[in-house]
Amino acid sequence: MKILWQVSFRPFNKSAENNKVQNHFIDNLIKFKADLTLCVTQFDDFGVKNFLKNKKIKTKYFNYPKKKLPKDVKYSNSIMLKNSLKFFLQNDFDYFIFSNADIIISKKIIKILKFQQNKNYMGFVYPNTLVKNGKKLNSYKPHYGIDFIAFKLTKKRARLFLKLLKYYEQYNWGVIDNFYIAIGDALNLKFENLFKQINVIKIENKFSDFKENREWQIKNWKINNNYFKKFLIKTNLSIFYSIGSYYYLIYKFFRFKDLNLKLAIIYLLFFLTLPSNLIKKLFKKVFL
Repeated sequence: MKILWQVSFRPFNKSAENNKVQNHFIDNLIKFKADLTLCVTQFDDFGVKNFLKNKKIKTKYFNYPKKKLPKDVKYSNSIMLKNSLKFFLQNDFDYFIFSNADIIISKKIIKILKFQQNKNYMGFVYPNTLVKNGKKLNSYKPHYGIDFIAFKLTKKRARLFLKLLKYYEQYNWGVIDNFYIAIGDALNLKFENLFKQINVIKIENKFSDFKENREWQIKNWKINNNYFKKFLIKTNLSIFYSIGSYYYLIYKFFRFKDLNLKLAIIYLLFFLTLPSNLIKKLFKKVFL
């Protein structure tokens, strides 16, 4: 089983703590002892190429000059994804995986994917186990983020995936999860939430180390959501992917077979927040 694993890294001259997290991520993948190739697109990010070279992990490396990005943009998921899918189509891989470099996942994932029979498949883990400031948060508390997604694609579906990317733009932070669930819908992939089979530990970055904050996130989320709406219109997908938050995403990928007791409680607690969030949203529209 051959895997192409898309990931990108933060520069190695910003945060000693984040350097450790990224180092742990790679060391964990090496332990898989799988036929795995990283597909890495960076944007003039300090130290990444040498880091990967020293790790001696098989890598297809792209650098996209930062000066070609729009003003104040650090990175782009749409550019990364186009590079990865082109390379996927040029080679003979069984899986295409997207993840961030701040997660830890068990090598059990290789066995799970190996026995997946569906030819057009999208497996992911929601929710993550979130670690913030060195502490694991309450795993029952509703939170956002899908940081590991595995695609099993025929060449025909992969070509369609790449074709649809001509309508997709994304820069900096935000609206990535929404896009991936929407693209799974567009490609008519079999969704599977692997939560009851495997855990993903997500180690949240310290925003201050990278001159980022919640205001920066919200600003970029709004910009990317506007791009995303254009993508949805062009591809005839539901606009609810951009306005329905995670309530709509869960509705789209919910499957009874994926449930265990813990995940059922998590979903229930999440949807119990819907009335209050609707009231807050309505209040903002009317009074702010």
